Amino acid sequence: MAVNENAELEELIRNATSGGAAPAAPAAEADDESVGGGFDLPLLLSVTRRSLPWMILLVLIGLAASWSYLRYTKPLYRSSSTIKIDEKQQAGDLGLLAAGAQAGQQGISKLSGEVELIQSDLIYSRLRDSLELDVNYYTEGTVLETELYRTAPFRVDYKVLEPVQFGQKFNVEVLDQDRFRLSYAQGQAEQGKEYRFGEPVTTPGFTLTLTRTRFFNEQTPDTKYFFVINTPEAINSYLAQNLVVSIINPDANTIGIAFTDYTPAKARDIVNKIDSVYLDVKLARNSQSTQQSMSFLDSQLNGNRDSLQKAEDALQAAVKRNRTYDAKGDLGTITTQMQELAKKREEIQRRQGVLQDLARVVEQERLVNSDDLTVEESIPGLAVLQDPQISQQLGVLNEQQRELRQVLQSYQPTTTAVQIRQNQLAFTKRSIRRLLQQTLKLTNDELNALTRQQQQLAGELQALPGKETELARLRRPVELYVSSYMLLMQKKVDFGIQKAGTIADLQILSPASLPGVPISPQKMMVYAIGLAIGAVLGLGLVAGRYLLHNTVTSIRELERNTVAPVLGVVPSYDKEKLSVSKLIVDKNPKSAISEAIRSIRTNLEFVANSRQKRLISVTSTISGEGKTFVAVNLGGIIALSEQRVIIIDLDMRKPKVNLAFDAENTKGVSTILIDRHTVQECIQRTSIPSLDFISAGPTPPNPSELILHPQFDQMLEELKRTYDVIIIDTPPVGLVTDGVLIMRKVDVPIYIVRAGYSKKAFLKNINKLVRGSGFGKLTTILNDAQAGGMYGYGYGYGYGYGYGYGTGYGYYEETKAPTGLLARLRRRFS
Repeated sequence: MAVNENAELEELIRNATSGGAAPAAPAAEADDESVGGGFDLPLLLSVTRRSLPWMILLVLIGLAASWSYLRYTKPLYRSSSTIKIDEKQQAGDLGLLAAGAQAGQQGISKLSGEVELIQSDLIYSRLRDSLELDVNYYTEGTVLETELYRTAPFRVDYKVLEPVQFGQKFNVEVLDQDRFRLSYAQGQAEQGKEYRFGEPVTTPGFTLTLTRTRFFNEQTPDTKYFFVINTPEAINSYLAQNLVVSIINPDANTIGIAFTDYTPAKARDIVNKIDSVYLDVKLARNSQSTQQSMSFLDSQLNGNRDSLQKAEDALQAAVKRNRTYDAKGDLGTITTQMQELAKKREEIQRRQGVLQDLARVVEQERLVNSDDLTVEESIPGLAVLQDPQISQQLGVLNEQQRELRQVLQSYQPTTTAVQIRQNQLAFTKRSIRRLLQQTLKLTNDELNALTRQQQQLAGELQALPGKETELARLRRPVELYVSSYMLLMQKKVDFGIQKAGTIADLQILSPASLPGVPISPQKMMVYAIGLAIGAVLGLGLVAGRYLLHNTVTSIRELERNTVAPVLGVVPSYDKEKLSVSKLIVDKNPKSAISEAIRSIRTNLEFVANSRQKRLISVTSTISGEGKTFVAVNLGGIIALSEQRVIIIDLDMRKPKVNLAFDAENTKGVSTILIDRHTVQECIQRTSIPSLDFISAGPTPPNPSELILHPQFDQMLEELKRTYDVIIIDTPPVGLVTDGVLIMRKVDVPIYIVRAGYSKKAFLKNINKLVRGSGFGKLTTILNDAQAGGMYGYGYGYGYGYGYGYGTGYGYYEETKAPTGLLARLRRRFS
């Protein structure tokens, strides 16, 4: 009989845990398959609410991406004009006088010819000559470069040696007002060297000359520049790609000309220049001779301009070399300087005379004629010297001479007092003589310096006639070229007036204007796209989080997806961080978690009357769902209601109950079942007088076989005689079969589901236990529920079963949760 019973239990376990081979009702299978399915509007709203910050962030990122795109994308501008063929003059030539549909078709054909003329190389070549499109100047930015159309701080004149560097980038680093560094790629290496503005630079393909323009300023050396020299073919391709000529209204003979470019001024100038060039071409039919004259004048003006530039450069070089531009003005300056030097010489010579006189006076016996006079009064020349040191020494000498005269009136010349004063007097004279000699030497040096300056000025004065002659010689060609240039310009104006008198065969209805708003990218459109992308990503995030939501988060989901009744909800415990499950209801009797467990205790009355002995099991699908925590604290709450309660730890592979009470695990259920200890020897007390527990004991190699042993039933019967409630902490039924074996023996099996941790697929196991294994009294508890019933889990501690039980006796290998940034983001979004 025992063998048959064991076989039956094992069959039930297989049916409950693996789906079993025993057939189940189709309706039950369908219900199990529908667990977690269907549209859940409250869940969607909750996910949307929690995803709202991310949605706002994605929208902001989309707008930021739009701003970045606008910031680092060159705006493209379009400038356009409208011209009208003069119908009165062009009707015959264009065949517009025909009647009916044929006349209209001929008009379109002629206008198409005009369109082709505008887009021909004839117009392009004139654009190249008039707008100087052959050299493009740029400034280098952090991401984009900016073209300097007619605002470059330097101009590049070039002569082609070999067509090998067309389209190549020439980098220019301005060092100061006169110097720059030019670098370019040559093969795999970069060539670079410093040059001066106006100095010819020879490269493999060109002879370049860089000259400063009026846009050169103090900020120019702080900016990086480069220029590109284009071939005529490249310029034609550039014009053809960006120029659009279309027939606007065949009946009105109007043609639209539009040009797009990243520089609005350049687009406007090209359109206006196309209008003017096209007008010139049309006028050339009636004024060929005038056009030839204009071409001749242009060529002469260009040649005259070059000659004038050379003459001005020669004059400028002569001015730099001679350091003067007005020799006549320098004559007066040099004369004034020589007069000032002569005055200084006379002054120095007076000082020399005074010094020589002082040298003679010092050798005399008396400096002053009367003791009532001072040295300055007796020697007026001291005021000319303005030397306080000499005046001081002369005053000392005068005083010593006066003292010597007084001493000689009372003592003989051979006495000591007289000799001392005579020695002092001799020493002072020697000092004055040395001082006078030094001062006299300095004045001689000043005279020599003045002499050299006078000689230099005299030399410059003699060279002035030659400089004036050279400057006059160089001014003459400049004046000649200027007058010739002005004459040619006047002639050009005259011919222009003559040409203007020619009747034009077209009219410019609307000339091109400077475009103020780019045609691409359009700010509102880009921002709208960025906003739409951010919104779509936000909605995708909500949809993804909704679809990836595979855990039980609320009691509503638990009730909806299981057939077992919900016994109650245990809220999250955030008061302290617990490393393992602990008994907390005795320390926090008024907390929310204590009240919740009291509610569970009350609900147990509807399942099993408290007047009878009750055997309760607590299990879960996998480890970490909080069955030990619920079992310990539920036992504590029941014990506080004056019922004797004992908790049995049957999780012999990974015992945790002893850790909850900070007790040892040297003996327990495993030693009872092998008759090593008695039940009374293994009962341990707790802080609650009516609450006891029996730990799991040392881990045996065969926990399932021990539970099937008759000694286990005898242990339960013995405990029922002493205790009102027996709570069994079973192993997870999703990992081992022990839990199902125990649930078969109890009055109230309780299944723990942890909010935000237990998968919805685990609920299928509950339904199989109820429907397939006959656990009709199975109830569930939602553990670790947040206030809003969604997301979040944990009591502030981890439910791991990762501490040692020896080798080979644990549950299935538990994967440690990844802790990297990507894993945290995945958990956040799942």
